[in-house]
Amino acid sequence: MRFLLVLLLASLVYIVSGAAIQNKLPVPIHDNLFETIIVGGGPAGLAALSALGRVRRKALLIDSGEYRNGPTRHMHDVLGYDGVTPAYFRYKAREQISHYSTVSFTNGTVTKITSEVNPSNPDASFFVVETTTSDSPSSPLHLFTRKVILATGLVDVLPSTPGLAENFGKGIYWCPWCDGHEHADQPMGLLCSLDSVVDNFREIITLNSDVIAFVNGTDTPDNRKLNDKSFPGWEKYLNLHNVRIDNRTIAAISRLKNGSDREHDPSLPSTAEYDLFNVEFKKQNGKNEPEVEQRAVFFTGFPTTLRGDLGTKTGVQMYSPGRLGVDQNMQTNIDGIYAVGDANSDNSTNVPHAMYSGKRAVVFIHQKLAKEDSELEVKRLPAVRWFRRAKRGASQFDGLDARSIWIVVNGKSHEDDVLYAGECNDEF
Repeated sequence: MRFLLVLLLASLVYIVSGAAIQNKLPVPIHDNLFETIIVGGGPAGLAALSALGRVRRKALLIDSGEYRNGPTRHMHDVLGYDGVTPAYFRYKAREQISHYSTVSFTNGTVTKITSEVNPSNPDASFFVVETTTSDSPSSPLHLFTRKVILATGLVDVLPSTPGLAENFGKGIYWCPWCDGHEHADQPMGLLCSLDSVVDNFREIITLNSDVIAFVNGTDTPDNRKLNDKSFPGWEKYLNLHNVRIDNRTIAAISRLKNGSDREHDPSLPSTAEYDLFNVEFKKQNGKNEPEVEQRAVFFTGFPTTLRGDLGTKTGVQMYSPGRLGVDQNMQTNIDGIYAVGDANSDNSTNVPHAMYSGKRAVVFIHQKLAKEDSELEVKRLPAVRWFRRAKRGASQFDGLDARSIWIVVNGKSHEDDVLYAGECNDEF
């Protein structure tokens, strides 16, 4: 009898524990496990983190402190924040997001993202994110996440012309919408190649009428053929608007006047900025002194590139012109990895759109996470129910003597039943 009882109890324990192990509930979220990790702390990344906080997803934003609009004096065309500095915008965004308890920030640089098997759901994405932080710059941390959002941004590829990089964002800009209004009706220069002069001028046509296009030696027969093909009347068009093409080689750009207004009222969306620059050309024709032109503001047509190679190293497919390819939900070719902001292939580079793309990605991520969880819950439902019933049954043994336990185990079984354990031996 004793053997039968031990066998029965052992079988019950095996069934209960087996159900718990083989059908375990999703891995509990702990300090280094997140539902989403965001790489990049500009407007797109911050918008994504805010959206995740709104639906109480556990998320982490890792910010390297590098921003394309970092050198710019003020942000514009951002409703509610028109005219503030980029740093103030980020500060206010972080301050507001900090009220959501499920999301957090850290300063650091993500160096590697590795796709792994999801320990809870093999059919769902799972990643290991390797990052350095300000607290451990030489000892990378390994974090775990179900989804990744790349908000790493772009870098403007500037020529090595002296004075260009030093003044970029302060009188020399790439975006007329962002900074053109503050320099309206001032002498303007375009810094671009001949084949892009028309497109660049069209963007600033309502802002300035005194324009020189500094094409820096790119007025060549080949580029003229490109212009003739894309817009046969391009020269007449530029002449009509008094746009002068200057093909001399630029030696340097030097600042004569700083338009930064230290008394700028941050409550005003736009105030005029008065910069002044010399454009110095290389000496030619045996002249001792370099030739000079003066301009108050410049808009550039230089190429851009991704900030870092994290996306490409991870295997994200690239789309022309050098962007991380995404679909309408900002998802890349890798399941579970999304790209937002300037770095993705929707090719719209401005703050409001960057914020939209961050929110768009999160709407899809939130639904995807819920879908994955729901499928897992339904799949495990029978095992979870049995486990709960077994636990309730096991609790009936608490505080019972040997005879009472025997009665519970034997239940209503009859001596003809295979599970009948016989009469109780009080000496057991």
